[in-house]
Amino acid sequence: MLKDIITSKVRIKLLTVFLTAPDNIIHVRELVRQTREEINAVRRELSHMEKAGMVKKEPRANRLYYHFNKDYPLYFDLLELIAKTNGLGGKILKDRTKLGRIKFAMLSGSLIRGKPANPDQVDLLAVGKIVVPELAAIVREEELKMTREINYTVMSEEEFVFRKSRHDPFLSSILAGPRVMIIGDEEELVK
Repeated sequence: MLKDIITSKVRIKLLTVFLTAPDNIIHVRELVRQTREEINAVRRELSHMEKAGMVKKEPRANRLYYHFNKDYPLYFDLLELIAKTNGLGGKILKDRTKLGRIKFAMLSGSLIRGKPANPDQVDLLAVGKIVVPELAAIVREEELKMTREINYTVMSEEEFVFRKSRHDPFLSSILAGPRVMIIGDEEELVK
């Protein structure tokens, strides 16, 4: 899906590397290894991204390290795009039919920003007629990749509507936090 918007496959791979772990500072050779692209193609794309203000470089000893510029005007938009096309969000969209009838699926802002797991926070909320074993398998697979626990909650539409109408503190805390909608309309989710 991202390739429909961004035509450079190297840039897509670099954005994916940078934005799946936005706090990381990465050496050029590590970027080459993670993207599996030629070093000259990576350097050329990094140069374009630096001129556009997307990345910043940092020389250390004889090496160049890069990190994504969080002040870039489209930073959060790109972060959301990467969350929807890769990792847990991408897997949910890809396997949507296997997962049942999903009305809403949202990821927490801290999950997409790569923050450490918080046991009091829900990283994924899925609402609808969900095939829970399928969702659990996807979550387990992503936990192994991310090396962090993913807290998730599944609700039927009826339970969701009931809890929302009762101003349930648990659901209210989920809806009050920053999020990325994977499936469904955010306005309908919170109204």
